[in-house]
Amino acid sequence: QVQLVESGGGLVQPGGSLTLSCAASGFAFSLYSMTWYRQSPGKERELVAGIRGRSAGGITNYANSVKGRFTISRDNVKNMVYLQMNDLRPEDTAVYYCGAGGFMNIANVEKWGQGTQVTVSS
Repeated sequence: QVQLVESGGGLVQPGGSLTLSCAASGFAFSLYSMTWYRQSPGKERELVAGIRGRSAGGITNYANSVKGRFTISRDNVKNMVYLQMNDLRPEDTAVYYCGAGGFMNIANVEKWGQGTQVTVSS
């Protein structure tokens, strides 16, 4: 059974940091691209960051709005993917979803986690 479980969300002040984690199980994790998407009320779900699987060298990509502030990484032994978020801004407030697949296109996400809320507010 394919499962993705996010954790690490919460309330943080502007300029603060959070690290999101996603525990994966039930599929060949190291071979899959893994992604973080986010969705805020009234907006479409958007790609935040992606990381290719081992065969593609773990190449990463980021939304322009988070470049230089967020870092995606993965541990292929622990079947985990992480999103380190620094210098958080109110506009980063959203529900963050871990995805299996979808490196370039949300239509290619094969499995979603349940989401974790990130709120950036003073």
